[in-house]
Amino acid sequence: PCHNFAEGAGNKVGPALYNIVNRPIASVAGFGYSGALKAYATDKTWTYEELNGFLYKPKAHVKGTSMGFAGLKKTPERANMIGYLRSLSATPAALPGS
Repeated sequence: PCHNFAEGAGNKVGPALYNIVNRPIASVAGFGYSGALKAYATDKTWTYEELNGFLYKPKAHVKGTSMGFAGLKKTPERANMIGYLRSLSATPAALPGS
């Protein structure tokens, strides 16, 4: 895989994804983010909405991103991925509407 998912596992080709939900975008220490993502990230966090948009089609959501992943077009697949990413935390972010 391009990312690590375990706490403290560090970066790979992509940044570590542990505790990503509600984390500031482009904020993992030691990772070389693309200029496009750093410019996009200003005052933004990985909310459920941001994750949904990025996972749908990364290159459309953040033009110029170096993320090579084409995206998850099916809503249930994105929902499952976001649910999985939410689980990667000692204190998972609250679900919308809760």
